[in-house]
Amino acid sequence: MQLGLIGLGKMGANMRTRIERGGHKVVGYDPRPEVSDVASMADMVAALDAPRAVWIMVPSGEPTQQCVAELAGLLEPGDVVVDGGNSRYTDDEPHAKTLGDKGIGYLDCGVSGGVWGLENGYGLMVGGSDADVERLMPIFDALRPPGERADGFVHAGPVGAGHYAKMVHNGIEYGLMHAYGEGYALLNAEPLIVDVEGTMQAWTQGTVIRSWLLDLLVRALQEDPGLTEISDYTPDSGEGRWTVEEAIRHAVPANVISAALFARFASREKGGSPALKAVSALRNQFGGHAMQNTAGKNVGETGTPLQNPSNTAPPN
Repeated sequence: MQLGLIGLGKMGANMRTRIERGGHKVVGYDPRPEVSDVASMADMVAALDAPRAVWIMVPSGEPTQQCVAELAGLLEPGDVVVDGGNSRYTDDEPHAKTLGDKGIGYLDCGVSGGVWGLENGYGLMVGGSDADVERLMPIFDALRPPGERADGFVHAGPVGAGHYAKMVHNGIEYGLMHAYGEGYALLNAEPLIVDVEGTMQAWTQGTVIRSWLLDLLVRALQEDPGLTEISDYTPDSGEGRWTVEEAIRHAVPANVISAALFARFASREKGGSPALKAVSALRNQFGGHAMQNTAGKNVGETGTPLQNPSNTAPPN
């Protein structure tokens, strides 16, 4: 199958490689000529046989909206567009209408796996019509983890459902990371615990709190014992806020997710928090997100996949 892929950053470049490993042809476009296969979005469309499939992997908001608007003028009836970025689900219906008015299909796909997805596969949550999902299934199968499809892929519902599912996924992620961060801080504060890193490593096999995120926190502590090289300043990319807003709209108590979000806000004030240092280190480990060092400068941003320390699959 052929696929046009817009956006060859940390996630997009690895996704291109994994899709090609699955036996498909990818024509990638990125504004950076050193990583792009073609010089323009129009050239990408021209290189694909109709009916075309194009996957957008760019930041949410205006960049995605610009891509959708340009594709609406370049593609033809019968083509289909997938937004695989972290767009807010409320953007999906307008995007679907913009394209649908031209006879072009639209899918929204939440993608999880970070910089590890190249080797482990990506968890996929898709919204859209049955026909469009079925048409893109060869690409979804190439991207998802090996094994049962249902363990790494879901057609969650109509347009908007994929990004809604990913939004809640990321809200849960906030809570999980902060719980590990608070546990690390408590161990670090107790003089009886003389081996904090070893204690957390002992939790990575057999215990009820073992997880890929815990593996990554242990890895971060091995690379920087005490997390002395980074600040506790922890950004948020929006999904946690949206999850809390949805919890309010539905009157669903989301105490843990809300507290984790507010803790990130607190990290940007004066002071220091071992728990937020752990959260910042985890964001870097699974997603290659930049951390801040103690001088306030961004460090550690990477698009290079790392070896999974325990060969456990990433959360979907």
